[in-house]
Amino acid sequence: MASLVAYDDSDSETETEPARSVTAAGQKNGASGVTRLSLKGFASGTVDVTKEGAQHTGSSPDKDPDEDPGEQRLPLARLWRCNPGSCPSQRLQWPSKEPGTTFPTSHPPCPSLWMSQAPASHVPLAAACLKPMKPAWDALSSSLHVQSKVESTIGNTSSSQRKRGEDCVAPYIPKRLRQLQAPNPEARQGKDVKPLGSPSQCAAAPLCVAPTVSEFIQPYLNSPYRETTVPTKVLFHLRGHRGPVNSIQWCPVFSKSHMLLSTSMDKTFKVWNAVDSGHCLQTYSVHSEAVRAARWSPCGRRILSGGFDFALHLTDLETGTQVFSGQSDFRITTVKFYPKDHNVFLCGGFSSEIKAWDTRTGKVVRGYKATIQQTLDILFLQEGSEFLSSTDASTRDSADRTIIAWDFRTSAKISNQIFHERYTCPSLALHPREPVFLAQTNGNYLALFSSVWPYRMSRRRRYEGHKVEGYAVGCECSPCGDLLVTGSADGRVLMFSFRTASRACTLQGHTQACLGTTYHPVLPSVLGTCSWGGDIKIWH
Repeated sequence: MASLVAYDDSDSETETEPARSVTAAGQKNGASGVTRLSLKGFASGTVDVTKEGAQHTGSSPDKDPDEDPGEQRLPLARLWRCNPGSCPSQRLQWPSKEPGTTFPTSHPPCPSLWMSQAPASHVPLAAACLKPMKPAWDALSSSLHVQSKVESTIGNTSSSQRKRGEDCVAPYIPKRLRQLQAPNPEARQGKDVKPLGSPSQCAAAPLCVAPTVSEFIQPYLNSPYRETTVPTKVLFHLRGHRGPVNSIQWCPVFSKSHMLLSTSMDKTFKVWNAVDSGHCLQTYSVHSEAVRAARWSPCGRRILSGGFDFALHLTDLETGTQVFSGQSDFRITTVKFYPKDHNVFLCGGFSSEIKAWDTRTGKVVRGYKATIQQTLDILFLQEGSEFLSSTDASTRDSADRTIIAWDFRTSAKISNQIFHERYTCPSLALHPREPVFLAQTNGNYLALFSSVWPYRMSRRRRYEGHKVEGYAVGCECSPCGDLLVTGSADGRVLMFSFRTASRACTLQGHTQACLGTTYHPVLPSVLGTCSWGGDIKIWH
């Protein structure tokens, strides 16, 4: 059954990126059609040898000789010699020919580095020239002297080529290239081999957090939470994500609650200083597909993330490395830490089963299976002994699958007759003081339920006025419990009184659907919202 909740896969999104330049690493500039080879490593200078290949190769302008649609190949550099007496460029000094030799009357191609197709066992000739030189090269500080040395080196190399009658040089191949070219026995056996340089192996830089507490948060740490006030002004407008922002969460440690975690479909999650400066502290690109869910660990030093690449990562912010990495068999849409043991967490997604993982062993310790197709959200109750799962079941006979209550230890269903209306519930939220929880429904209203068996739904209080329209719109209660906040598919932010279910305030937050809303755990008048357009706003 297809889900009614809009979850866009990152593969379906078309990202427009600027044209790039071709360098020794294999990049390409399609705008100018110029091939650029950057020669680095000679003292402090950098030499760029640039020629327009379209004017010297004689190939048709419709076909780019740098591209090979069949397979990835390393380019081979060939040197073409022209008449040094008639060449207008005179950039490279070629050795003189033997006496009596005449140059052709027609002007052959000018001396240039033409990158042509070649077997993977070859590397560009310019790379061969970058062998370790004598220490005298390090004393050259002028870029002009460096250029003259490079030109003479290329000229001598081409001269030796002509004497041997060779068209190319097979220099030393780095170890990394040899590993890529060598046949992999595991690949021949049909095993899944993770390529080198995958996002999960790229460790981000350590997160630099000031040891002192924010001056805005310090006065509220030793005092009870005050009454939540309705925000009216935008304090920060955070822009940095290139895709929809699925969710945001403040750091659960009060002394570090100036940090805000944002999860996006652009394959990254970010940590912001959303109280003092509004700057992005760090960007983490550990996933190869859209990141649908990410949560702070209760200690505030790690972040658990799951995405559409079937991967789970527990990233340490102090070192930038992955403490735990696991591979699920389905795309992940929600992750939650077990309140009684922070080494265990639940994850659900495009599967009929919810799995409990242990980060110490890296294995699945428990499974919770139901006749569903997708898990939308997970909410722990009774200090972790029970939890609720929201599913995408919305048929006429789906009253036993829309919201299910589970026993965490025995994996047994406690109740499957909670929500009897034909709407899916994309998000769930627990009240901080009352034994009730909220369910966001696709019927464009918030339903109120008891968090104690038999989990009855309140018929008198219903919070409505916003639109869901298939988006994964989140909801939350204020820390004092007096206000409820929810986003809307039309970009609005709505706040309701918990007791009366009347609307307290409406903010024109975003131009696209508002997906996440969260109150600050310490500051009584700070609210964070995120949208499908990729921006985040901090209200005060």
